[in-house]
Formats: sequence, C-alpha cells, structure tokens
Amino acid sequence: MSPIEVNSKSLILASASPRRKELLARLDVKFEVLVAPVTEHEDPTTDPREMVLHNAALKAAWVCEQRPGAWVLAADTTVALGKEVLNKPRDLDDARAMLRRLSGKTHTVYTGVCLWRRPGGPEITHCETSEVTFRAFDDAAITEYFKIVNPLDKAGAYGIQEGREIILEKYTGSLSNIMGLPHEWVAARLQELALIPAGPVPIIEDSRYHAVARPTTTKTRARPA
Repeated sequence: MSPIEVNSKSLILASASPRRKELLARLDVKFEVLVAPVTEHEDPTTDPREMVLHNAALKAAWVCEQRPGAWVLAADTTVALGKEVLNKPRDLDDARAMLRRLSGKTHTVYTGVCLWRRPGGPEITHCETSEVTFRAFDDAAITEYFKIVNPLDKAGAYGIQEGREIILEKYTGSLSNIMGLPHEWVAARLQELALIPAGPVPIIEDSRYHAVARPTTTKTRARPA
C-alpha cells in the first residue's frame, strides 16, 4: 500500500490555534496538527471574504505539500466593522482602540475554511459569516476583559469563548465561527468524506445571546462549558 493510500483517511489541522484544535476535537476525529509557516495576507483594505479564503488556502497548500494524500483542514478568521477590517492588534493600545470602535456596534466575523487533499482530492472551500453586536462598554470594562482574555492573538482583539458577558449583547449565525472554526460546516464535510460517522451534527451555541433560533429536529445542541 502506497503512502498516499495510507494517508487517505488522515486529517491534519493546519493551525496553531488552541481554539480550533478544541473545536475539531469535539467531533471525536483523529487528527494531527502541523502549522504552516506562511505569511498571511492582512491588508485592512482587502475584501475580508477574499482575504480569509486566500489565507486558508495558502496554509492548506503548504501542509498538503508536506503530507501528500492526507486531508488538510485550514482556516483563517477576521473581523470587519463595515468596510474596516480589524486583524490581530499590534499591541495592547491597539487592542483597546479596536474594542472602543466595536463598543455598541454590530460587526461581521468571517472565517475562510479550506479542506484539501493533494494529489487526487478536491479543494473544498467555504466562507462562513456571523454577525456580532457588542454592548456599549467603557474603558474600565475593557480593562476587566483583558484580565480574562489575551487580545493580541485574536482578530478584533477579542475571543468570544471567554468573558462574553462583559462585551456581548447578541450574535446571529454560528458561534463556533466566531470562535474561529465553523464547527457545523466542518462536521458535515467530514461526514461526507467518511472521516467521521454520519449522524446528527452538533451545534455549539449560547442561548443567552443567540438572536436567531435554530431548528432542533435533526441536530443536537452542545453549549460551551
């Protein structure tokens, strides 16, 4: 059996993000982590959808070259306030300035996903969007939030999985997408590729802040601890 045949059911996560690793692990799928040392495109004037799809494909392509025959999952997330893209802040002052701009407003979270196997596999790409509305908060609240969350490695200077009660008013769409990986979409694709068993796709949400109800007939809900 060739190495490519052996790898055909292997899955590699092309990300150093602990949040993506945790989200993927919830699907009970075996995977490795291999970080792609690529330079991401982060021009704040670029269309955010094009930017995250480009960066996800860039990471996936690098890992595919290292591990031919394995399925590679890569993702990239950014935040956009209107036409202004807010990538990872340069420092804490920049992070504080970002949260001031987001306070009391609705912004969009974009995550580009690339699921790819080379050679012989299709390049499956997707861009998920979620809308996030922040409550109005002051500098004291930002300081409190920064005691809980390190904003420097997060687009928009925040992570929704912790301290959300300080900053979040409501969201629509996928909560896991806001965390950095659209868990439901990934689960459905992995089922189609027979990398995980068929069955109900788990939904990650927080009903305290979720503005749009989801159907419950064929899906199960899993709230973050």
